Amino acid sequence: MTELTVTAKSNSNNLLRRDVRFLGNILGEVLVHQGGNELLDIVEKIRETSKSLRSVFLPELFADFKRIVSTLDPDNRHQVIRAFAIYFQLVNIAEQNHRIRRKRDYERSAGESVQPGSIESAVQDLKERNFTYEEVQDILESLSLELVMTAHPTEAMRRAILDIHKRISEDVMLLDNPTLTFREREQLREKLLNEVITLWQTDELRDRKPTVLDEVRNGMYYFHETLFHILPEVYQELERCLTKFYPGYNWHVPTYLRFGSWIGGDRDGNPSVTADITWKTLEMQRKLAIREYQRILTGLMKNLSFSATIVNVSDELKQSIRKDRENVTLKKMEIWHNEKEPYRIKLAYMLAKMAHVLDESMIGAERYQSPEEFIEDLQIIDRSLRHHYADYVADTYIKKLIRQVELFGFHTATLDIRQHSKEHENAMTEILAKMNVVEDYSALEEEEKIELLNKLLNDPRPLTTPYQEYSDSTEECLEVYRTVYRAQKEFGVKCVSSYLISMAEGASDIMEVMVFAKEVGLFRKDNDGTIVATLQAVPLFETIEDLHAAPDIMRRLFNLPIYREGVKAMNDLQEIMLGYSDSNKDGGAATANWELQVAMKDITAVGNEFGVKLKYFHGRGGSLGRGGMPLNRSILAQPANTIAGGIKITEQGEVISSRYSLQGIAYRSLEQATSALIRASIIARSPEENPHEKEWEQISARISADSQKKYQDLIFRDPDFLSFFKESTPLPEVGELNIGSRPSKRKNSDRFEDLRAIPWVFAWTQSRYLLPAWYAAGTGLQSFYQDNEENLKILQDMYVNYPFFTSMIDTLQMAMAKADLTIAKEYSLMTKNDVARERIFGLITEEFKLTKEMVLKITGQQEILDNQPVLQESIRLRNPYVDPLSYLQVQLLNELRDLREKGEDDPDLLREVLLTINGIAAGLRNTG
Repeated sequence: MTELTVTAKSNSNNLLRRDVRFLGNILGEVLVHQGGNELLDIVEKIRETSKSLRSVFLPELFADFKRIVSTLDPDNRHQVIRAFAIYFQLVNIAEQNHRIRRKRDYERSAGESVQPGSIESAVQDLKERNFTYEEVQDILESLSLELVMTAHPTEAMRRAILDIHKRISEDVMLLDNPTLTFREREQLREKLLNEVITLWQTDELRDRKPTVLDEVRNGMYYFHETLFHILPEVYQELERCLTKFYPGYNWHVPTYLRFGSWIGGDRDGNPSVTADITWKTLEMQRKLAIREYQRILTGLMKNLSFSATIVNVSDELKQSIRKDRENVTLKKMEIWHNEKEPYRIKLAYMLAKMAHVLDESMIGAERYQSPEEFIEDLQIIDRSLRHHYADYVADTYIKKLIRQVELFGFHTATLDIRQHSKEHENAMTEILAKMNVVEDYSALEEEEKIELLNKLLNDPRPLTTPYQEYSDSTEECLEVYRTVYRAQKEFGVKCVSSYLISMAEGASDIMEVMVFAKEVGLFRKDNDGTIVATLQAVPLFETIEDLHAAPDIMRRLFNLPIYREGVKAMNDLQEIMLGYSDSNKDGGAATANWELQVAMKDITAVGNEFGVKLKYFHGRGGSLGRGGMPLNRSILAQPANTIAGGIKITEQGEVISSRYSLQGIAYRSLEQATSALIRASIIARSPEENPHEKEWEQISARISADSQKKYQDLIFRDPDFLSFFKESTPLPEVGELNIGSRPSKRKNSDRFEDLRAIPWVFAWTQSRYLLPAWYAAGTGLQSFYQDNEENLKILQDMYVNYPFFTSMIDTLQMAMAKADLTIAKEYSLMTKNDVARERIFGLITEEFKLTKEMVLKITGQQEILDNQPVLQESIRLRNPYVDPLSYLQVQLLNELRDLREKGEDDPDLLREVLLTINGIAAGLRNTG
C-alpha cells in the first residue's frame, strides 16, 4: 500500500512520495505481523483491482471486484477495513507534513522573494500601493478576526488516535534531517513501526458519547499544544514585516486575531449543556491560562539570572519588589534567597500571585485581580531590562508573554452562549403569566410582543421574584444569565460577551434575551438614562426565509431607542450570525450562497442607515455542503463592504484538528488568514466600480431562484425523497457514531425540518453523492444559458471578474470532483421502493451531468479541477483507495439492516460499519 501520491516533479514532491512509500511499507509490515501474508495479499488484490477500475471501467472487472469484497470472511473483512482506513490516516499525516516542508523549502530557496499569501506579501502590497504609516495604522485598528471553536460532531477520530498521529508526524519530520546516521535512521524506523503497531491496536471508535466536559478538554488541547505558542508568533511576524517596510516606527499591532469557543456554551438542542457546565467550562479555561503563565514564568526564572552586582536594574523594579514584600506572603520554598538577582525575586512573587488567582480565599494584592495587573508587572520587568540594554531578552521573552496575556487573559477564550429562540419564548411566557403581566405571551402578535418587551426593557423594576417557583426549564434559562453575570465578575467581562439566538425569526426573539439580561444586571438603564450593557443578543439567521426577513428585523430593532442605546454601549457594534448549514439544507448550494450574499448587503445597508457597524459571524462547517473552504478564501469571499465591523468564523470538528494539531500548519493557516484580512481591507478602502455588477446580480438572482425551485421540488416536494435519503445513505448509522455530546436531531422526530444539517451532509458525503454541495446548481445555470452563446460569454465573464460567482463555481468543482455516482448507485440499491429509487436516482444523475457540463462550459476546462491540478490529482489518486471502503460499507449496511428488520442485532457488524465511516471520512478528508 505505497502508491498514493501526486506525481513528483521536484525534490520536495519526491520527499512526499518517500514519506508515503515509507509509511505504506511500515503498514505492510504491520499487516503481515498482525494478520500474516494472507491479509497483505488480500489488501493488495483489492487495491490493485480498484485502481484498475478507475483507469478503465470494465463490467467483468467490476463484477470480479465486487465478488472479492463480498466474499471476505468476517475476520478478514474487519482487517481489510482497518487497513485502508489506517492507510489514509498515514497518508494524511504525510501530506500535512509536506505542507510544512513546502513552506520551509520556499523560504530556504526564495532568498529575498516573498511567498504568496504570506504576511510579508500583504504588507509589501500596502507599501507598493503607497499607503502611509497613518493609513496602515488605521487599517490595523480596523482589523478583527475571531475564530470560534465549536463541538459540532464532525470529528470522527478519537483523541487517542490524534495523539498517535502527532507522534508519527513528529517522527516522520525527522527523516528530513541530513545529519542522521544509518543507525539513527534505523532506530527512527523502529520507533515508527512501534507507533503504527500501536495505531493498529488502538480502538478507533469511542465506546461512549463524549460528555460536554470531554469536548471542552478536547478543545483546550489545541490551546495548550498549539495556539498559546503560535498566535503570538503571527503577531511578531506582522510587526517584523511592518518594521521592514515602514522603518522608524515602534509598531505594536492591536489585538486583531483571537479565538473564541462555543464548547460548554452552546446549549441549542443539547440538554447536557447546563449553567453548571458553563461555569465549569469557564473554570477549566481559566485554569489552562494560569497554568500556561506559571509554566512560562518558571522558565523565565531560569533565564533572567541578571545580577545586581553587574547591571543596574530600574528603581521602578526595586520599588515593585518592596511593594510585593509588603503585600504577598510567600512560603519558605517559594522565596528566592539570592538578593543579588532581583528579577528572580520579582518572578517568585509573580508566581505566587498567579497561583493565588485559582485560590478564591486569597483577596487583595495577594493575587492578580486582572490580566491588566499581570501585564503591569511584566512591563516593569520589560522597562528594567531595556534600562540595562537587555533589549533582546525583553523582546524574546517578555514581549511575547505580554502578547499572550493580551490574547488569552485569564479566560483563554471568549465563550459564546447559544440557545434556541423557542426556549426563551417559553420561559418568557411562563414568567409573564405568573406575574400577571399577560396571560399567554406566546400567543401575541409580533408587534404586540415587541411593544411589551420594549416597555419591560425600559422599566428598571425586576420581572422575576425569588419567591415564585418556575418550571425546571425556565429556572435553567434564568440561571444561564445569572452564571454569565457571575462569570463576568469573576473572570472579567471578556469571558462571555455574546448570546446567540438560534432560529431568530423576529425582533422579539432578540428582545427577549435583552430583557433576561436586564433581569440579572447584564443590561441596565441608569437614572441619568445611560445604558450599561456587557452582553449582546446576537441573532442567528439560518433559513432562507430568515435571511429574507433579517434586514427588516434589524431595522425594527435599531428603531427602538433603548435597543439602539444598548448597541451604542457595545461600541456601536452589532454582531449578526449567518447560518451556512441550514440555508444550504433549506435551498441548496447555489441558492444559499446567493441568499447569504444578498442578506449581508441588505443588512449592511440597514446598519449604515443607523450608524451601526456590523460584525458578521459566519457559521461555516468543514464540508463543502456547509460552507467549508480554506480560512483565507472564506475571508476573501466576503463582500468588501461587510468586513468593517470585523469577522467571526466557526472552526468545527475535523477542521480544528487538521488546522491546529501541528504548529507549522496552524501558523501557515493563521498567517494566510492575516494576509487575506489585510487584502480584504485594502479592497474595502479602494473598491473598484464594476459596470456589470447590477446585471450580474440580477443574473445570479435568477440562477438562484431556478436552482431553489429544482432543489425544493426534490427535497421538499417529492413524497418519496426522505425515505430514499434515509435508505440510500448511512444516516441512521451515523447517529450511532459516538462523535459528539449533542443529539443529531433538535427534536425527537423524523421530520426533515428537525434533522440537523451536520448528519444531513455527513450521510451524503459518506455515500459519495455529496448532493448538498452541488445539486440543482446546473439547472440554475442552464436556466440563464439556454444554449445561447451570448449568455455563455456573460457567465464566462462573471467567472473571471465576479468574485462571488468565481467562488461558487470553484466550490461546485471541488464537490463534483469528490462525488462519484457510480458508487452512489450502489448505495441507492438499498432503497426498498424500486420505482422511487429509479426515478430519484435518475433525477440526481441527470442533474449531476448537467451541472458538470455547465461548469466545464463556463470555465472552459476539459475536466473538473483542471484549474487546480495538484488538488485534481490528489482526489484522483485517493478515490481508488476510498472505493473499497464504500463497497464494503454498502454490503455491511445491507447485512445490518436485514438483521435489524428481524428484530436482531450484531454489535460486531455495527462496529465494522462505523469503521468504514471513519475510513471514508479520512479518505475524503471531510465529514460533516
